[in-house]
Amino acid sequence: MSQTEVTIWQEIAEVKDAVSQVLAHAKQLGASSAEASMNRTRGLSVETRHGEVETVEFNQDGGLGISIYVGQRKGSASTADLSPAALKRTVEAAIDIARYTSEDPHAGLAEAAWLELSPPDLDLFHPASVSTEQAIEWCKASEEAAFAYDGRITNSEGASFSSHQGLKVYGNSHGQLVGYPSSRHSLSCVVIGEDGDDMQRDYSYTVARELGALLDPAQIGREAAMETVQRLNGRKLGTQKVPVIFRADIASSLFGHLVSAISGGSIYRKSSFLLDKVGQSVMSDKVTILERPHLKKALASSPFDGEGVKTRDLTILDKGVLTTYLTTSYSGRKLGLPSTGHAGGIHNWLVQHGDADLAQLCRDMGKGLLVTELMGQGVNTVTGDYSRGAAGFWVENGQIQFPVSEITIAGTLQQMFMDIQAIGKDVDPRGGVLTGSVLIGQMQIAGH
Repeated sequence: MSQTEVTIWQEIAEVKDAVSQVLAHAKQLGASSAEASMNRTRGLSVETRHGEVETVEFNQDGGLGISIYVGQRKGSASTADLSPAALKRTVEAAIDIARYTSEDPHAGLAEAAWLELSPPDLDLFHPASVSTEQAIEWCKASEEAAFAYDGRITNSEGASFSSHQGLKVYGNSHGQLVGYPSSRHSLSCVVIGEDGDDMQRDYSYTVARELGALLDPAQIGREAAMETVQRLNGRKLGTQKVPVIFRADIASSLFGHLVSAISGGSIYRKSSFLLDKVGQSVMSDKVTILERPHLKKALASSPFDGEGVKTRDLTILDKGVLTTYLTTSYSGRKLGLPSTGHAGGIHNWLVQHGDADLAQLCRDMGKGLLVTELMGQGVNTVTGDYSRGAAGFWVENGQIQFPVSEITIAGTLQQMFMDIQAIGKDVDPRGGVLTGSVLIGQMQIAGH
């Protein structure tokens, strides 16, 4: 074990000790039950612009959050100070708050039987000792590669690098006390291109648990430049209905709307277009989504959720049929369901895909729109209405013809989900939803 690993596990032990003190104080002061958690991160962030250093930040942050239950009344408080006196004051503050809150029959800790008491090691901790000088060099190399790629790249909004490591500890009065370390490294570059009167900006980035898994800085710069110059001299389109491909890097947003619509909070508030849809087809039978929380080194892996509930493999959609809602202990009680381990979000959604790459999807589409950027927030998960600004490329005869800008794409999520024709194998690995490009049979396009 390296010195860094020894140090982080010592930190975890110290935080666990603070959590134990909090739980003991809560019991002494008459709490029926209590839970406490802490996420702490520290690391380096560097930004350059035109090769000049814009910012260098060393940061360490994180607070201990405490929730106390007095019967069915809940009080919460937090502190960044882990001294015994500060911990005691924070518990007292939470108990005082609990006394003044109204009773909620659904409040309380997650059921003891659901908890993860022995978290598996998911290989999420890969700290790197990166000097400020090295980080600056990587940022500069990225920008330089972007400017060298094409003379139409005339300006830069900068390159940024970050390397952070942290820990998560959770404990409650059921006797659970668990924690693990993690790391995350990233590099991005944003540039501006000009051609005549037209000006466009775009970017590229790379992110991973392991520093060595990041793409080369020069490659990120070239990708940012390529994305930017491809967008120059975009045309508008007339209003029409055509097939649409959401490129992999933005296709994840489609499934993000699914996450919102099937979250327990949306369901018990009856504010979702997917109310009462478990067991029914809500997407094309081309779509199967698996959740795999325990993938080694993955960005959204976690052995337990924000309430200490064990994460587990789930099938979210099976050939278009919705198999589960995403519940916490609270939303589950409101719905009469167990927790699915989703306090704090989803854990590695694998959207199953076919054999076609993006070029093949364009050929399969024949004529239509390839969307590479979405703008605005015109999505209503209560009704399913969908309308967003978009940019991308016009495809004819299966080939990209010209860039497109200043258009709106519209439909309903219900219709879009059912009209998914194919999912490509060009999976974007940079987030919690791992999907390839998505071909939708038809959407409304409105020119401006």
